[in-house]
Amino acid sequence: MTEQQSIFQREIKLGKAFPDKAKENFYMEFSSLLESGIDIQRALSILIEEQESKRIHAILTSILKDLVGGSSLGEALEKTGHFSAYEYQSIRIGEETGRLQIILGHMADYFTNKVKLRRQLISVFTYPSFVILITIGVLYFMLNSVVPMFEDVFKQFGQELPYLTKKIIALSKNFSTFMMYFLLAVGAIVIYGYTQRKEDGFRNITSKIILRLPIFGVLMKKVYTARMCQSLALLLGAKTPLVTALSLVEEMIGFYPIESAIKEIKQDIMKGDSFHQGLAKFPIFDKRLISLTKIAEEINQLDTTFERISKQYQEDIEYKTKLIGTIIEPLIIVIIGLVVGVIMISMYMPMFNLSNVIK
Repeated sequence: MTEQQSIFQREIKLGKAFPDKAKENFYMEFSSLLESGIDIQRALSILIEEQESKRIHAILTSILKDLVGGSSLGEALEKTGHFSAYEYQSIRIGEETGRLQIILGHMADYFTNKVKLRRQLISVFTYPSFVILITIGVLYFMLNSVVPMFEDVFKQFGQELPYLTKKIIALSKNFSTFMMYFLLAVGAIVIYGYTQRKEDGFRNITSKIILRLPIFGVLMKKVYTARMCQSLALLLGAKTPLVTALSLVEEMIGFYPIESAIKEIKQDIMKGDSFHQGLAKFPIFDKRLISLTKIAEEINQLDTTFERISKQYQEDIEYKTKLIGTIIEPLIIVIIGLVVGVIMISMYMPMFNLSNVIK
């Protein structure tokens, strides 16, 4: 085997015990070792020796212990509690079909795309979030320091203030109260969302809201559709029955509209309907996907078709995230300028009449 770097460069102190980036490296290294002719237990021992994270080291050690005890790799992964049903069921299918090495490679690709997508989304939202926080800070400073200073000046002249100036001064006097209510409301929403995140009703409502958001709704639809296509390509390529593959995708997709759609599509397939007919019943799936699925069913090439569709979606998502970042930055600058401009104009409007008052 060629010399390779340690699969994990540093221990991750917070978050998941076995995060997605670590899984990407794990599956990639595992597949590479099996490809070089090393057996599963020896390959896992090498990964354990390279491991620097104590938590991941302990997880891999428990997997190796179960393997030595007679468990299959899929069973060993399931027992740890750190792998999804999609992962250990896919591994189990790979073991049963003799395609374990290929499945491990596909799992590495899956997590590579997942990590890449998360980074793209973070890069899109980080700048706006940072600027919004700065804007709130500037707004707080102006309303609590600058506006009261102008108010004292206006009082000395006893001048009737413009409507906009009165409103800004009133906002200044009550801004701390408004901020407190705002933070309490945000905190309540976060707590409610966290406690209800697994309830179907809550997930249904929030997913509908997300899909109706301008630009972002279309992006999130493509993100989860791409994830579904990639997973189906992996499972169908391993000769997994379509209904079984759909069941696994339903467990890992994490997006209610697609989950509920897959649940009904499985029932339709078992009744004798085709896959593309089931997809056509749900608006979450675009017409192009349905048409390509129909053709793929006719030529019995669902796995390769879904792999190709997944790559196309990934390219489209990458383009749209860059486009969103390009649009958001100047838009936020304009919004900040408007907020600051309105406050300053409202404060300077009375100054235009001060010369008449002085005379």
